[in-house]
Amino acid sequence: MRKIDLLFAEYAESHRNSTNKLIHWICVPLIFWTILGFISLIPSPHFCAPYFGCISLVSLIAVILVTLFYLRLSLLIGFIMFFAMLLMEHLAYAVNIHLGNRSWMIFLAVFIITWILQFVGHKIEGKKPSFLKDLQFLLIGPIWLLSFVLKKLGIRY
Repeated sequence: MRKIDLLFAEYAESHRNSTNKLIHWICVPLIFWTILGFISLIPSPHFCAPYFGCISLVSLIAVILVTLFYLRLSLLIGFIMFFAMLLMEHLAYAVNIHLGNRSWMIFLAVFIITWILQFVGHKIEGKKPSFLKDLQFLLIGPIWLLSFVLKKLGIRY
């Protein structure tokens, strides 16, 4: 069995309850976005592109490092997540532009609320979050959700 399938199987062990799964479908992407949002606030040079906006050097490095982790597991998932992270960065940039110095409050509020909901989901599930066992599961959650979309579309990852 491929490593990605083993990771998905282990992650799925604590994500069987339908309410917990629904919470994860909402909260995991939002948590991922807020982390990218926080990273985007670190002062560094920016690269700008028409119709996209800007991405900071620190954010770009983070996106590349996470993409490399995903590419090691699956080329397709790595490429999809690269573009998903760029889209999330674009949305974080828009929040930063519109709210200026207050954007961190949005990222923090969403981060706290979604983590509370995640723990509520795991309380309902009756199992601890996977990342408490292994931190890499913080990066597995988003692609575990993506794998369902790919399977629904009949695409092998």
